[in-house]
Amino acid sequence: MDFNKQSILIAGPCSAESEEQMLQTAQVLGKQPVDILRAGVWKPRTRPNSFEGMGTPALKWLKKAGESINKPVATEVANAKHVEEALKHGIDILWIGARTTVNPFYVQEIADALKGVNIPVMIKNPVNPDLSLWIGAIERIAHAGISNIAAIHRGFSTYKKTQYRNDPMWQIPIDLKIQLPDIPIICDPSHIGGKCEAILEIAQKSIDLEMNGLMIETHINPDEALSDAQQQVTPAQLQKIIEQLNFRKSDEQSIANELNSLRNKIDALDEDILHFFKQRFELVEKIGEYKKEHQLTILQLKRWEKILKTRTQWSENIGLNADFTKKLLEIIHNESIKIQTNILNKNEQGNK
Repeated sequence: MDFNKQSILIAGPCSAESEEQMLQTAQVLGKQPVDILRAGVWKPRTRPNSFEGMGTPALKWLKKAGESINKPVATEVANAKHVEEALKHGIDILWIGARTTVNPFYVQEIADALKGVNIPVMIKNPVNPDLSLWIGAIERIAHAGISNIAAIHRGFSTYKKTQYRNDPMWQIPIDLKIQLPDIPIICDPSHIGGKCEAILEIAQKSIDLEMNGLMIETHINPDEALSDAQQQVTPAQLQKIIEQLNFRKSDEQSIANELNSLRNKIDALDEDILHFFKQRFELVEKIGEYKKEHQLTILQLKRWEKILKTRTQWSENIGLNADFTKKLLEIIHNESIKIQTNILNKNEQGNK
């Protein structure tokens, strides 16, 4: 499997639950433009007593399902024993999950088990937003002699509330692409969105950012799925998503297309910046309420002077123009004063 092929589609259930389920799913997906059939057999769940997969017996179901439609199959491995069992059962492609990528010891154990075997490996981003961990996992697998490697962007866990199950933080896969331009990136909109109705939007954005493909969890009957039911689509829903996607052609020789690619990356970063501004101003509102309750002045000069001093220093440390940072801070500060003034005025009008 060449991960550099444009618009790779990986589909299949979150978990291989039975031989019948896998065969039924495969027969429908085999009629669609699916390149790789996927299913988890070992499921690292957040809490005990959850469905943790059917284990090694499910590898036979997965392999048989792939052979029935002449498609390669992929599954997740989290340790050396998983690698051994997957290879023994002829699994074509392996992926390392987010909970494993976060731990270099686990990744190295898998890398050691793969030495001497040149099998395609996909590596999901770590649970937390740490680009170095993601790159480190890729490097460990590459050092084991694996030449066919792809990254999977599945979003990042966060304490803050967002519209997604996992925050996409698009700038991180963009940075990965900049640092490792030869590593294809596949987007997993199922895990980013957490619900099937979010998949189309996320998938389109990943295509606009020139990612190399999609991994979409597809179940023959999602309502009866034993894991992650809300984020799995039916094969019919998958087909509809694919039909609605706009696969834009990329021409490396075209200046216009290169410019559009850069602009798409800026769009993704701008969206994240605006979300951060929204969160900042929500905190400003809370500060305004606190100042009102404790009869504090809106302008706290020492705090403002500290912000100017520290932020301009931070900007210089990372190579940003200090004058630009100062002007930006002044705009933000003026908006913060306006927000807090409105809070104070509302309270005063209410007391009249």
